Amino acid sequence: MKFIKKIFVHDYGICESPHVGEGTRVWAFAHVLPGARVGRDCNICDHVFIENDVEIGDEVTIKCGVQIWDGLRIKNRVFIGPNVSFSNDLYPRSRQLPKAFLVTTIEDDVSIGANATILPGIRIARGAMVGAGAVVTRDVPPYARIVGNPAKIIGYENVEASAVPVIDPPSTANGYHAGEVGSRLDLKVGGCFLEQLPQFSDMRGGLTPLEFERGVPFKPARIFLVYGVSSDRVRGEHAHRECEQFLVAVAGGVSALVDNGIHRVEVRLDNRTTGLYLAPMVWGVQYKFTPDCVVLVIASHPYDANDYIRDYEVFRQAVVKNLRP
Repeated sequence: MKFIKKIFVHDYGICESPHVGEGTRVWAFAHVLPGARVGRDCNICDHVFIENDVEIGDEVTIKCGVQIWDGLRIKNRVFIGPNVSFSNDLYPRSRQLPKAFLVTTIEDDVSIGANATILPGIRIARGAMVGAGAVVTRDVPPYARIVGNPAKIIGYENVEASAVPVIDPPSTANGYHAGEVGSRLDLKVGGCFLEQLPQFSDMRGGLTPLEFERGVPFKPARIFLVYGVSSDRVRGEHAHRECEQFLVAVAGGVSALVDNGIHRVEVRLDNRTTGLYLAPMVWGVQYKFTPDCVVLVIASHPYDANDYIRDYEVFRQAVVKNLRP
């Protein structure tokens, strides 16, 4: 065992890179090539191989049997489980190298379970949890929990201890009821709430009216429908700077996540008498669509591409800026 500039390298480990942060440990039969950049307080376990064009942040754990190939960008506090497989070439051929390897980015606080396979050129966003054995074929949203082959979203992580717990709407049997028509349940996320809509039924059928500035808390400028979304797909994944929205599942059901950059709440919309108000500067995600799902979306503004924030890190920075005195 030996220490090189406050870096621990096991007697049977090889660390050729001069760009390794203090407190990092390189264990037996691990090999770090000269061009790699590794942050401080990382733990590189037995039989890990790290190539040259690699950037690894601080406090990263890489368990046994992992190869980190050229093009990997791993940020801070990432956990990579045993035998996770990365790749950097979609169409590999022996002795035929691409002009440039695809860049794969693993953002802060991501955890990847044992034996997962990560295809090249994708981004696994902040706080995501990749289940053991998952095959990740496309970008993973912030805080998403994914499993399977190909991997799909089964939920979201509430990583903040103060996060609001998951709330189910009145169609589920957990004792919650939104109350009388016109009542609102504050979700405590950026002004978002659930609204109980009126319903009238007789022998001719049912009717649920939407009254603007009563049930819908703004004057609408645009109305559209979302439908035909397969169960493994995700909609939304953006915030609006100014536009307000009101969502009603007029058929089927969908899970909706609201996130103000600090707290996240998930609600299930599967009752046409329950509406979700989605406030500006709140990150919205819709997933777990049933095959027959139709979502009515009412918006306060006409479509404006500049009103969208589609990058979660940009959204978080904007939230922090708005919170500053």
